[in-house]
Amino acid sequence: MRTRSSLLLAVFLLCAAPVCMTRGQSPESGEIPIDTPYVTSPAQIVDAMLELAQVKNSDVVYDLGCGDGRIVISAAKKYGARGVGIDINADRIQEARANARAAGVDGEVVFETKDLFESDIRDATVVALYLLPEVNMRLRPRLLSELRPGTRVVTHSFAMGDWKPDKEIVIDGDPVYLWTIPAKR
Repeated sequence: MRTRSSLLLAVFLLCAAPVCMTRGQSPESGEIPIDTPYVTSPAQIVDAMLELAQVKNSDVVYDLGCGDGRIVISAAKKYGARGVGIDINADRIQEARANARAAGVDGEVVFETKDLFESDIRDATVVALYLLPEVNMRLRPRLLSELRPGTRVVTHSFAMGDWKPDKEIVIDGDPVYLWTIPAKR
């Protein structure tokens, strides 16, 4: 049986044509390249990610590539955390804002249409990711250099190369990983 992560990878490979990979004509046009297809995390994965990261009401949860906002909305609703969702797709951001209003947490969460590689993530105490492996690897140096020691990073399905996770669980065949940003050397 195929896992959700292998299906995501298959979708990505099938959509490798430029029309699927970019939202616009070129970076010069002001459009931001899309590095990962939009695939949602099921509710049980979202719950597992937040539990594994031990989210609490003092946390600021960032979801890079937030899609419809379900991770930060759940963090706010279930744990009282504040949240920031970042996605390059303006339609997803509008949907996330509507979902936050419907959930009654629009005062606790903010959604921004931005490139996750250029977004300020320094305030995060938890970072959630459901990105492809190569995108995780491109993001990893920023996570390690910009996040404060003790910040938790949690991913759905895809690891971070040779960066060994602190914990790994499997939910319905999909791995969920947790890392903690180490002290600066």
